[in-house]
Amino acid sequence: MAGHSKWHNIQHRKGAQDAKRGKVFTKLIKEIVIAAKAGGGVIENNPSLR
Repeated sequence: MAGHSKWHNIQHRKGAQDAKRGKVFTKLIKEIVIAAKAGGGVIENNPSLR
């Protein structure tokens, strides 16, 4: 069952990559939310959102 083993290897590698990517996106979203709450949601008036 070569396909079974191959999928499990892909699954573990993809899971690790997705976890890293998820952490990065979560961090960026938190920073955007904090900047929007602090300076308003209008990009032209809030330099931290640029």
